[in-house]
Amino acid sequence: MKFNSIRDFLAVAERGSLRAAARQLGLAQPAMTRSIQELEKELGAVLFERRAKGVQLTPMGEVFLRRAKAVRSEFRRAQEEIEQLQGATHGHIRMCLSSVAHMALLPNALGPFRQAFPKVTLDLFDAVLPRVELELTGGTMDFYIGPILGEVSGELTVEKLFDNERVILGRKGHPLSSARSLRDLVGAEWVSTSVTHRAEDELSPLFKQHDLPAPRLVVQGHSALTFFFTVAHSDLLTMLPQQWAQVPLFKGFLQKIDVQESLAAPPICIVRRTGLPLTPAAEYFCDMIRRAALHMDTVVP
Repeated sequence: MKFNSIRDFLAVAERGSLRAAARQLGLAQPAMTRSIQELEKELGAVLFERRAKGVQLTPMGEVFLRRAKAVRSEFRRAQEEIEQLQGATHGHIRMCLSSVAHMALLPNALGPFRQAFPKVTLDLFDAVLPRVELELTGGTMDFYIGPILGEVSGELTVEKLFDNERVILGRKGHPLSSARSLRDLVGAEWVSTSVTHRAEDELSPLFKQHDLPAPRLVVQGHSALTFFFTVAHSDLLTMLPQQWAQVPLFKGFLQKIDVQESLAAPPICIVRRTGLPLTPAAEYFCDMIRRAALHMDTVVP
C-alpha cells in the first residue's frame, strides 16, 4: 500500500468530494478517482458511497479512516523526530490541556519550551479526557494533560503529576453564597464539567456519600468559557478545581462557596498512548510541564 493512496483517501474523506480533494492536492480528478479505486481493490472493500453531491464513507471506510489518520500522524512524527534529532527546532505538537493545566502549568512551561523549540507549532485543545480519548488511542493526539476520573483505556499510559482539590463556585452575590454544607445546596441547579463520560457520574457520588439527593444538572460544559459565562451570568453552581478560585481573571465575577465537606478532585495527569514515542519536542514540552508541577506554589497567584 502506497502512502500516496492513504493521503488521497484522507483528502477525500475530509473534503467529502473527489473534486475538492483533487483540487486540494493539485491532482487531476481522474487521477484521484483511480487512486481511490486502486485502494479499494487492494483492501477488497468499498470505502466510499458515491452520491450526487460528493461521497460519504461506508462503514468499512469509517474503520479505515481511523487507521489512516494514525498512519499519517505517525509518519509526521517520524519525520519530525529525525529532523529534531538532527538539530531542527521546527515541528508540530497536537495536545489537549484541561483548564487546570492551562491555569497552573502552561504559564511556567510555555516560555522555556518556546526558547528551546521556537519554530514548533502547538495545536492546543481545551477539553477533558472523555472528549479526546479516542484521538489518543487512535494516535492522532500526542498527549493530554488534565484530570483523570475512573479507568482509562488499556492502550493509554497515565503519569500522575499532582493531587488536587475542588471548590464550589457561583456568581458574585449568589443567593446561596452563605451556604456552609452540601445540604444547604440541595435544590440548586448545576453545571457539570464533562470530566466523566456521563454527566451524572461527576457530582452524584459526592451527594450520595452524604445521603443527599442527586444534584440537578442543567448544563454540561465542554470548555472553560462555558463554565465561566454560564456561572457568572446565572444562578447555576459548579464544582471546579481550586485553581479557578485563585486566578485574578475570574475573581471579579465568581464567588467561592465554602462548605465543610471535603471536595477531592481527580488527580492531574499526563496521558499518552502506550508504546507510541513522542517526538523530542513533545517530550521536552512534557518535561516542562513536569517541572511546572514541581513548583505549583509559584504558578498560581
